[in-house]
Amino acid sequence: MSRRMERVNQLIRDELSQLIPGYLKDSAPGSMVTVTEVVTAADLGSAKVFISVLGDPEEKKAVIDKLSGGASFFRHELASRLYIRKVPELLFRSDESIERGSRLLELLDQVAAEEDGKNTAKK
Repeated sequence: MSRRMERVNQLIRDELSQLIPGYLKDSAPGSMVTVTEVVTAADLGSAKVFISVLGDPEEKKAVIDKLSGGASFFRHELASRLYIRKVPELLFRSDESIERGSRLLELLDQVAAEEDGKNTAKK
């Protein structure tokens, strides 16, 4: 990926991180929503926006649906905030990597605790 595309992705991510909490404050007031990554196509035609939502699966789906419904609003806001010729179409996707990482850490802690238990029993 070129340096320019990395900068565009970062700019879009930063701006959306500021816009999304205000957009969701009425519909999902207690939700922890994070923009984890933005991947923009080389032609700036589209950008996948990966969103992490802490909550139950229904809440995650509701947040992604709400953001997808407001994609034109976000695109308009980005057009007024960013100095790029073409603002990509935004495609919101759920990012489960934080939950997977958390689960992996729990499993590693569990294995470490079992190993400590075995080592203590041997002494």
